Amino acid sequence: MNAIRKIFPLLISGLILFCSCEEDGMDVRDVEVTEGYALSAGTSTIFINSSFAYDSPADWLSGTYEKRFNKGDKLYDDARSSSNGLGGGLGPVYAGYSCGSCHRNAGRTKPALWNDGGSGPYGFSSMLIYITRRNGAFFQNYGRVLHDQAIYGVKPEGKLSVEWHYEQFEFPDGEPYELCYPTYSISEWYADSIRPEDLFCTVRIPLRHVGMGQIMAIDTKEIEALAAKSNYPEYGISGRCNYIMERGVKSVGLSGNKAQHADLTVELGFSSDMGATNSRYPEEICEGQSQMTDGSMMGLLYDKLDVSTEDMENVDLYMQGLGVPARRNVNDPVVKRGEEMFYQAKCHLCHTVTLHTRPRGSTLLNGTQLTWLGSQTIHPYSDFLIHDMGSEIMGVGLNDNYVSGLARGNEWRTTPLWGVGLQKTVNGHTYFLHDGRARNFTEAILWHGGEGEASKNLFKKMPKEDREALLRFLESL
Repeated sequence: MNAIRKIFPLLISGLILFCSCEEDGMDVRDVEVTEGYALSAGTSTIFINSSFAYDSPADWLSGTYEKRFNKGDKLYDDARSSSNGLGGGLGPVYAGYSCGSCHRNAGRTKPALWNDGGSGPYGFSSMLIYITRRNGAFFQNYGRVLHDQAIYGVKPEGKLSVEWHYEQFEFPDGEPYELCYPTYSISEWYADSIRPEDLFCTVRIPLRHVGMGQIMAIDTKEIEALAAKSNYPEYGISGRCNYIMERGVKSVGLSGNKAQHADLTVELGFSSDMGATNSRYPEEICEGQSQMTDGSMMGLLYDKLDVSTEDMENVDLYMQGLGVPARRNVNDPVVKRGEEMFYQAKCHLCHTVTLHTRPRGSTLLNGTQLTWLGSQTIHPYSDFLIHDMGSEIMGVGLNDNYVSGLARGNEWRTTPLWGVGLQKTVNGHTYFLHDGRARNFTEAILWHGGEGEASKNLFKKMPKEDREALLRFLESL
């Protein structure tokens, strides 16, 4: 399959022409690609528009690295089992049975929030449920994530239900639109029930795994420089870095909804999402739970680690070796007009178009260096800073009351937009934002508050044809 996926990029690779240009006063290596494409991620750009657009290898992969990529791809998609005789590691409680169960085709599986009204019935829900006390502390019997699935003989920690609320609005030109927001309730607690008034609950649907290698290779000094100058008082914008401590090292957070991680959290994903023990998280996630003190349950635990460091690094390599789909239809006059509207609405002040990677590229979790990702000019459409996105819209806004590193509940990392226009093709839906409340691009824009308020209002005031052109531009990314 990987060989088939690479045929089209090889055919079109002869169309790529390298040139040099000036951008914002800096020398920027750029690439001009004919026939309506624009390069997104340097040597990792691929020219695939199908359901495999997020799930195809970059062309620089070859030899041993390609073999390891394929092993990582298999581990990413394989359903784990606790009864395969090898201690496959699923559970005993879990959120998803494989990486690919939530990240279908390395994208965003359609969330059970919309399909099933909460926790899904088939062993995964395609979401993570974060719970805390009102004061931010964790519950002793649960931890930070509510695992709503479990293997046979064990109770899930609880089940989530969602109720959607709908409000009607109008653009200044009279065109109607609708926004909706969720309220959550949890039932079937495995231990003592937690009173709603004692609980904060926030839900995250999966992120797209587009450009993960480039994100890990970003020159963080450039991000810090953006934070230093990302102060536009006339638009109420002032982004900042989320500095986090991981493995005893202070770093600039780059990944996650709130830039709360400095790496791709492969070990954490295996542990918290699937319940698979590993070298960084050697204890079962159900360790100490009251239901596991029953002697009949102890046989579910294994003495050895469920996933090796080598395997995890192969998954890390898979994620960082994925290609980034090129922009499409860049010569379309409507798309060009939409790009002008993107700048006119000041979206680019947070969704930074161009960044650069470090000369040495990225480093995988076990120390392997990916130099192919170094010294690249990339176009992620993100500054990777955290911004206040507001609490005022319908009295709820995007404040989820969940603190991650320095990021408060109302602060979110600017979402990278590369590949966003292919989400419907890859995953069959257009649910956006951290919890999928936005059902399309328009709603995603209109949920912007706080530092995004000015851009949202500029978008709302545009004539309908300009609003539609901006949406066409987003579809081209």
